[in-house]
Amino acid sequence: MNDTKKHAAGRLISQALSFTAVLILLLSAILVLSEPAPAEGAGSTETITLPAPALKGTLSVEAAIAGRRSVRGFSDAAITLRQLSQLLWAAQGITSEDGTRRAAPSAGAKYPMEVFVVAGKVEGLPAGVYRYVPKGHSLALLKKGDVREALCAEALSQQSVASAPASIVIAGVYERTRGKYGERAERYVHIEVGAVAENVYLEAESLGLATVFMGAFSDGGVREVVGTGEAEPLGIMPVGARS
Repeated sequence: MNDTKKHAAGRLISQALSFTAVLILLLSAILVLSEPAPAEGAGSTETITLPAPALKGTLSVEAAIAGRRSVRGFSDAAITLRQLSQLLWAAQGITSEDGTRRAAPSAGAKYPMEVFVVAGKVEGLPAGVYRYVPKGHSLALLKKGDVREALCAEALSQQSVASAPASIVIAGVYERTRGKYGERAERYVHIEVGAVAENVYLEAESLGLATVFMGAFSDGGVREVVGTGEAEPLGIMPVGARS
């Protein structure tokens, strides 16, 4: 093979290698973008494994439905980590052995919900803001310290948020559902947050606790206090024992 042919062959090999490298990079980017975007703090290295959820409660479903009320007055008593674990499992816990199904129904199984906890008085859990991680049933620490008063201020000073031992903040990432359902995604996400909230209501009743769903708050303020990232705040549910 003469030098000209050698150089031509070399260029072809170099171009092929460059094309392959670009293709690998593009495929990697596609795979990353196809994954559900985690909320801010999702990569926290400080995690707390929650107690395993119980699958048998003290009340029947019918009794929990009959007794459910929206409660805004809470006692000063702390809730336990086990109780919080049960509430979070009811909201978004894994319910299938293969890890593909959760406690609340989701359009297309896209699971746009992100659940956060603003903890002030939870036995066995330092005060702070946490993100619930369904896979592994654990909490990822986002912020240290009691921010209940700050969250209360962003919730139009509804004092239940400050007095309850903890609040569950439900947020949604619309893009996870929009990729499949387009313009109807917003409707489906809003339906889903209702299902999550009702699960928390009924679980709270079963545990002898109380809660209320709040939709009146500053979206940007709650996002900043909690650190929800791209997830849009959709509801706040303070939880605790009735006063």
